[in-house]
Amino acid sequence: MSRARVFLHIGAPKTGTTYLQDRLARNARRLARHGVHYPGRSVFGDTSLFHFRAALDVLGADWGGPPGHADGAWEAMLRQVRRRGGTVVISHEILAPAPRERIRKVMADLAEHDVHVVYTARDLARQIPAGWQESIKQGSTWRFARYLRRVEAGGAWFMRAFDLPTVLDHWAEGLPPENVHVITVPGPDAPREELWHRFCSVVGIDPAWAPDDAERVNESMGIEETQVLRRLNRRLVAGQPERRRSKEADLLLLQMVQQGGFAGGKRRIELPPEHYPWAEAQAQRWVDWLAGSGVDVVGDLDDLRPAPPVPGAVWNDPDKPRRRQLARASIAALEAVTLEAARRPVPEQGMLPRVRAGFERLRSDR
Repeated sequence: MSRARVFLHIGAPKTGTTYLQDRLARNARRLARHGVHYPGRSVFGDTSLFHFRAALDVLGADWGGPPGHADGAWEAMLRQVRRRGGTVVISHEILAPAPRERIRKVMADLAEHDVHVVYTARDLARQIPAGWQESIKQGSTWRFARYLRRVEAGGAWFMRAFDLPTVLDHWAEGLPPENVHVITVPGPDAPREELWHRFCSVVGIDPAWAPDDAERVNESMGIEETQVLRRLNRRLVAGQPERRRSKEADLLLLQMVQQGGFAGGKRRIELPPEHYPWAEAQAQRWVDWLAGSGVDVVGDLDDLRPAPPVPGAVWNDPDKPRRRQLARASIAALEAVTLEAARRPVPEQGMLPRVRAGFERLRSDR
């Protein structure tokens, strides 16, 4: 039985995890020739789904599928780890806010290996708006203002995953500090590959071993695109919670993102200026924790500090979409869904009247 170096990339969400995971998956065979393994199993679908289900299984959760769909996935992951020497990377962002008892199970299951924890961290001025948008993608219906209140109170799932000191206090328990790695996400003007190079330096990958860039990126939506989806979520789940993950909503989301919004571009979702002092205080708490922890930090600690809002810039309230732009975003999404439905076999086209009816109801909400 070989002893591997296992890198557990636990998140956080909205820190380039989709990009890193897709790049690892696309170059998995080349990396394996150099002793770096990113496990996957065809029985579980694509590689990202394999890691997602393994994380669900070890957390005792059951999201995004029928009951029991993740059962046995963690043990399947462990079997792959046990067969490998060299380096193994396990990556999924839902691991970040895991409770202590689940973390202890992970560490016990991997006790025969050299375990490292990797956490990618991003400034909250960018991360908090991205978290709201992602929650809407996953079927939530809350307004941005309510989400912000929950975040600052520590009650939102995303904030539990974003809170660097708490997450790493839990995950670093029993590990030497040099086995805990924090990678700061570069600023918005940095090239995308900078995050990849930082990740490679931690795991021991020569970037030349993985030349294929990622294709799967978790694209951002603007205010109006997010509000179209939020209103659709609200209609779908009204009195029928089982419809939260409907095929219509998933298809609409995919097509909206790929469509790229509407003519004139997307209006960005941004942190309100009055929330910056709180975000800056959290960043200082993170920096202070890192300075006293002894963990390995890759990147610039200033990356964790929110860039102040531009003086005089107008803040656009995500809870108050512009009606004309909302209509354009709805039409762009409907166009994309219609074209997609036209390409599908005839039995699948039965969903189109329901999508059209959904848009008629959305128009009545304006």
